Amino acid sequence: MSIESVKKHILERMAAAGRKAFGQAPEGLAVVFPPDLQLGHFAVGCFPLAKPLRKSPAEIARTLAAGIAADDVIQAVTAAGPYINFTVHPKILFEDTLAEIISAGASYGDSRAGESRRVMVEYLSPNTNKPLHLGHLRNAALGISVARLLAATGHRVVKSILINDRGVHICKSMLAWQRFGNGATPQSAGMKGDHFVGTWYVRYAIESEKDAALEARVQEMLKNWEAGDPATLGLWKRMNQWVYDGFAATYRRFGMDFDVFYYESDTYKLGKDVIAEGLRKNVFATDERGNTVYHLPEAQFGLEKSGAPKKVTVLRPDGTSLYISQDIGTAILKVTQHGLDSSVYVVGSEQEHHFKCLFSMLGALGYAWAANCYHLSYGMVYLPEGKMKSREGKVVDADDLIAGMEELAEVEIRKRDPERRLSEEEIKRRAAVIGTGAIKYYLLRVRPAQSINFDPAESISFDGFTGPYCQYAYARIYGILEKAGQRGLTDADADFARLGNLEELLLLKLLIQFPEEVASAVAEYNPSRVAAHIFNTAKAFNQFYNKHAVIQAESPAGAAARLALIKATAAVLKRGLGLLGVDVLENM
Repeated sequence: MSIESVKKHILERMAAAGRKAFGQAPEGLAVVFPPDLQLGHFAVGCFPLAKPLRKSPAEIARTLAAGIAADDVIQAVTAAGPYINFTVHPKILFEDTLAEIISAGASYGDSRAGESRRVMVEYLSPNTNKPLHLGHLRNAALGISVARLLAATGHRVVKSILINDRGVHICKSMLAWQRFGNGATPQSAGMKGDHFVGTWYVRYAIESEKDAALEARVQEMLKNWEAGDPATLGLWKRMNQWVYDGFAATYRRFGMDFDVFYYESDTYKLGKDVIAEGLRKNVFATDERGNTVYHLPEAQFGLEKSGAPKKVTVLRPDGTSLYISQDIGTAILKVTQHGLDSSVYVVGSEQEHHFKCLFSMLGALGYAWAANCYHLSYGMVYLPEGKMKSREGKVVDADDLIAGMEELAEVEIRKRDPERRLSEEEIKRRAAVIGTGAIKYYLLRVRPAQSINFDPAESISFDGFTGPYCQYAYARIYGILEKAGQRGLTDADADFARLGNLEELLLLKLLIQFPEEVASAVAEYNPSRVAAHIFNTAKAFNQFYNKHAVIQAESPAGAAARLALIKATAAVLKRGLGLLGVDVLENM
């Protein structure tokens, strides 16, 4: 009997008791978990009945509880203030629930809530003048997880990336290499391509302090690029390819993948025709300086201090576009190409106003799907040194951070292998899973809007609210199941009536609630819901296992029941971590 069937049975018994006591079946009631499972396995609050019955919730609870007798599902019924608490027979409570979880395995928590809806998740948005940094890793962790959560709830997900591959900042790297590179390449320098190009961006900042004329040279190079000068385009393509090769290695290392690549060099002229049409329809206007502008709706954006409408420029007087111009065109292109129902933009919180303006414009232009565009805004990531500054070369490099985390993981692994049974290859493999998992989990464990002080030592800890703690709980369960298999023990002959102590109930409650947390995480675009739930599940497992034997349980039937409980727990831990983009290890 599934948990949903148990809840339905409870409500049916309450309906019968209500008809007998009050002449009508109670409506609007919900079966929930009580805060203290020692009071009962499920609870129903009687608050919605107070007004129609003209009685206090506590009085209604006492009356209804007295009219519900124990049966083959319900073991006991008690009233506690305005609540009715139900204790269910342990066999009913555990058996079907654990069987359902174990059977579902990697699909437990999945639903069809978003079935037939096509959504694009755009994340990362790197620049080709420098390597990825810690802020990009937070962006990527969110993009990876949100895409997986949407897919788990039935959405058809398209993962995209918009690469900022043109503009004056790109030309700065190009000019510095052209002036000072002496033909060096990533291969001759022994560097990843993105790091190599990034050194020239930093070099430009240094040299421009000495030579103010470099700024004019950069502007000239940008004009040559826009004019299609073959030599400039050739240099641009060559250096960008170095960066793409470097990016690809980081993508693989961190688990990023994309279905669609957009490049600003292809999209920067988009939107002009849409804006021209919007002018004809009076969606846009021309201001006194000749700019094409959009007047922001007062209801959403308010007014200037002078009382004038707020406005956003979408085209300069000479007809050149701005970022928001091309974003209008790119948004339309995405929907046209992929038949999207909705679109998620994973971009930092400093762009919140930009996206509010963009979505408002798209709606004013008549695109109904604009209402389904969502800016997944996230806060900054800080280190003890303070805010990252890439122009000065003080960026927290993504590759260096990943490598450093893997080194910290290696130290922990070697501590746990004093007899040196593991090969160097196996140590490296485990360190890669633990290190990248630690970064992702630490970046996802708080709400996206919250800024983070990233602490590498804390994030890699095997104790506390961390990825390695959750990974270790999974590995611990796997070890128990492996040892049980070696002894010929399985969950086949389980007696679930033997389960029901507080630790077992707390663990079961968390397993049951997992699908709800997945649904909430999707509704809020908030992977931290899953991260917190998985941590609580791992913690509940450890509390259970520290107090109760599994293989050495009082009886073989009890051991088999507990094996089923921890097997279901392992399935939830693996699935939950997977939705965060975090892999598990069978041995740590």
